[in-house]
Amino acid sequence: MPPTFFDSLIAGGAAGTAVDLLFFPIDTLKTRLQSAQGFARAGGFKGIYKGIGSVGVGSAPGAAAFFCTYDTLKRTLPFPDHLSSVNHIVSASTGEIAACLIRVPTEVIKTRMQTSSYGTGFSSFAAARFLWTTDGLKGFYKGFGITVMREIPFTSIQFPLYEILKSRLSNVLGRKPLYAHEAALCGSVAGGFAAAATTPLDVLKTRIMLDMRTTASPSPNIITRFRTIYVEEGMKALFSGVVPRTMWISAGGAVFLGVYEWVAGELMSFRS
Repeated sequence: MPPTFFDSLIAGGAAGTAVDLLFFPIDTLKTRLQSAQGFARAGGFKGIYKGIGSVGVGSAPGAAAFFCTYDTLKRTLPFPDHLSSVNHIVSASTGEIAACLIRVPTEVIKTRMQTSSYGTGFSSFAAARFLWTTDGLKGFYKGFGITVMREIPFTSIQFPLYEILKSRLSNVLGRKPLYAHEAALCGSVAGGFAAAATTPLDVLKTRIMLDMRTTASPSPNIITRFRTIYVEEGMKALFSGVVPRTMWISAGGAVFLGVYEWVAGELMSFRS
């Protein structure tokens, strides 16, 4: 029995909150490694929970929006069984766009807080108020395009692979559905693989969100930024933070999808 819209809403919110709060310090270190100012000047190992307030606001609704969209489309899109991977790619990509509309504003605040872009005395709320004053609504969506460009390839790798791994493991074990910890293992493998492959897009996203130029000032486009990083800093810079990112998302994929499957399963059991 597939999860209902309500199941996806509650389980998705729980999954998003759990993974972002649990792995926030690793995300901070990854963001500082990717910043143009360098790891030490961005904060090093100090204040690794800076910006966590913005995550608390954006995690649950963003993940809930993703799973509500993903599960609904996965059930309703008219793809035949042999094109199930296409179904998962389209459903997950659309879900990520819905989630980014909620998540990107909190990501902008989070990355700037993690790297002390506003100094050391700002709270997440103060940073949001300052950004609104200087840049308005556009400032909160700085990096929206590259975030979507990062998330769609990431999701297009992660979720078809996740569904394939679940299906194969179900066949090996001879039962369906899988237990939450078994689904978590599949999520870990799929997330880690997708994270490593899309790290250059994540570096671009971080650099754009940390760009402090106002919306009135011209900013280089994505291709120009990519070329500049490659020419001035080398290919290594495009994979800055790949180890913590892969570790974080691999472990996070286990928690994210494991919590989702567990909560959704509990809700469906309670209803039946």
